[in-house]
Amino acid sequence: MVNRIVVGAHYGVRDWIMQRITAVLMLVYAVALVLFVLALPSGYESWKALFSQGWVRILTVITYLGVVLHAWVGMRDVWMDYIKPAGIRLTMHVLTILWLTGCFFYSIKVVWGL
Repeated sequence: MVNRIVVGAHYGVRDWIMQRITAVLMLVYAVALVLFVLALPSGYESWKALFSQGWVRILTVITYLGVVLHAWVGMRDVWMDYIKPAGIRLTMHVLTILWLTGCFFYSIKVVWGL
């Protein structure tokens, strides 16, 4: 009988920490956005003025990067837990990466108006 030692490799700890950090980032952004919305007069011009500021755009892109990382860890775990054939799992991983990368670049286009 061969004993495999997996203690000390920290399997999953990095992903668990990333999930928590990105969740806190999204929560802080959402609360700040709600507070700004409540403080601003309603209308398109208010939104345009808010998102024309560089720091709001940067924080929005950083938060969306957090959303992408959060979604990647979650979906990767789902694929690893429920799809057993390695070829199908690899295909799902690649498709997920392509989808999330495309969404991230599209979000940059939307936020920065490129």
